[in-house]
Amino acid sequence: MSNPTVVLVHGAFADASIWRPVFDILDADEHAVLAPPVPLRGLATDAAYVKAVIDQIEGPVVLVGHSYSAAVITVAGTSDKVAGLVYVAGLVPDEGESVANLQARFPSLAMDPLFQPRQLPDGGVEVSVDPKRFDDVFCPDVPEADAAFLAHAQRPLLASAFEDPATAAAWRTKPSWAVFGTADHPVAPELHRFQYKRTGSKVTEIEGASHFVMLSRPDVVADVIREAVTVCAAAAE
Repeated sequence: MSNPTVVLVHGAFADASIWRPVFDILDADEHAVLAPPVPLRGLATDAAYVKAVIDQIEGPVVLVGHSYSAAVITVAGTSDKVAGLVYVAGLVPDEGESVANLQARFPSLAMDPLFQPRQLPDGGVEVSVDPKRFDDVFCPDVPEADAAFLAHAQRPLLASAFEDPATAAAWRTKPSWAVFGTADHPVAPELHRFQYKRTGSKVTEIEGASHFVMLSRPDVVADVIREAVTVCAAAAE
C-alpha cells in the first residue's frame, strides 16, 4: 500500500505558504503532500472545508495542523480516511471544549493586548495580530525579513472561532504525534504538555523554538510527520 497523503493545515493569521520549508523536505522524499487554504471563518466551517479536501483524496491521510488548526484537524480527523494526526504547536480540544477554554487553563505567555479587532459588515468581528508585536511573540527565531512579511500578510480569523466548541475529538480514536517549541508564547508550553498527555500523543519538544516552529525548525517537524506516515502506512498493511 502507498504511503498516506500528508495534508498540511495552516493556522490563524497565516496561509498555506507557512508550510513551504516542511513541504520542500517531504516533497524531496516523494511524499504526497497537500497544503490547502483554510477559510478561518470558525471551527465548524473550517473543519467542514478540510473534510471536503480529504474527500477528494484517494487512500489514507495524515492530517497535520498548526496552532488553531490543531483544533480544526481534531474535528475533521474523524473522517474514516484519516489514519493519524500531527499537532504542530497546536491547540487540541476535547469534544465540547473550545480554544478559549484551553487558553484559560494555561494562559498565553504573550503579555499585553495582542489582537486587533475589525468589525465586519455582517456584524461579526475578525481579529489579526498587531504587526508591531508579531515578530517578538510568534516567530523571534525566524529571519527578520521573513517575520516582517508574515506580520503584514496576515489572514484574519473570525473572533468567534476561539469560542466555538469542538464537535468531535479525533484523537480519542486516532494515533497522534505532537511537536512544539519550549519558547512558544501564544500557546504556553505547560498547555502543550497538558494537552498531549491527555491525547496520548508521541511528543517532541524543541528547546528554544517559537510558535512558528515549522519555519524555524522544519527539519524536526518534517521528521515527526515522516514518522507518523511510516507508522500509519505500516498499520494499514
